[in-house]
Amino acid sequence: MSGCCPPARAGDALPDRIVPGHGFDEGPLVKLPGGTFRMGTDDPDRIPEDREGPVRPVTVAPFAIDVHCVSNARFAAFVDTTGYRTDAERFGWSYVFAKFLPGRIRGASPRPDQTPWWCGAQGAFWRCPEGPGSDVDDRWNHPVVHVSWHDAAAYCAWAGRRLPTEAEWEYAARGGFDQARYPWGDELTPNGEHRCNIWQGRFPVHNSAEDGHIGTAAVDAYQPNGFGLHNVSGNVWEWCADWFDPGEQSRSLRGGSYLCHDSYCNRYRVAARTANTPDSSSGNTGFRTAADV
Repeated sequence: MSGCCPPARAGDALPDRIVPGHGFDEGPLVKLPGGTFRMGTDDPDRIPEDREGPVRPVTVAPFAIDVHCVSNARFAAFVDTTGYRTDAERFGWSYVFAKFLPGRIRGASPRPDQTPWWCGAQGAFWRCPEGPGSDVDDRWNHPVVHVSWHDAAAYCAWAGRRLPTEAEWEYAARGGFDQARYPWGDELTPNGEHRCNIWQGRFPVHNSAEDGHIGTAAVDAYQPNGFGLHNVSGNVWEWCADWFDPGEQSRSLRGGSYLCHDSYCNRYRVAARTANTPDSSSGNTGFRTAADV
């Protein structure tokens, strides 16, 4: 996968850990009627190896989905209630964008050869997103990050919810549009207005932050799409329930992140997708929940 997409862990997976549910979650859901929509894209900017196309009719049953990603505050309630430890904590490290790390941690952190802007930072996890000495005290309303697919599934089990399928995620992200490139239409910045949190400038050297953000933004930043969902483009990658492809060992991710840029990874389009192993985590990966209705 390309550089803004989090690298996979190279190591043995830890077992799934499901925490008994309590049947309550304060996160707001929107109920959607479902139906048949045109999933995928034939956009010339599509990424063929991601198998975004072809465009095909897909039918989804009525369902409900979070209006925004699970926040640090919501995840903290889960952890405080259950004592849950994430994969990043159990492995002892997670991937962090190099420029976010202090020099002593950056220098001591291994980097993947193909994506050296990622550091495997010891001690990085959801509550210390840039490693030891960092915290989320000013980011309680930002999406929780450094969560694996295992972690997201465990939260959902506790909350009495589930992860959305890719079809549900795309149906919801489109907000009622048919084959629009983004949740709000085909133009990235209509009338010069930024509608999502992605990279501006030259990656990975300089981010001008024209959209107002260097890293994550609040879960309800920017105006919602036609179905009331916030930040389905950019901000953080979102885990889905599906395997990326039959026979593969990776789970699907949708939406892109604050590290995406059209020069190399325009995966903030609603039809775009990527994948990672279910034990992997990074500083730009989170999730939102769904439920049957």
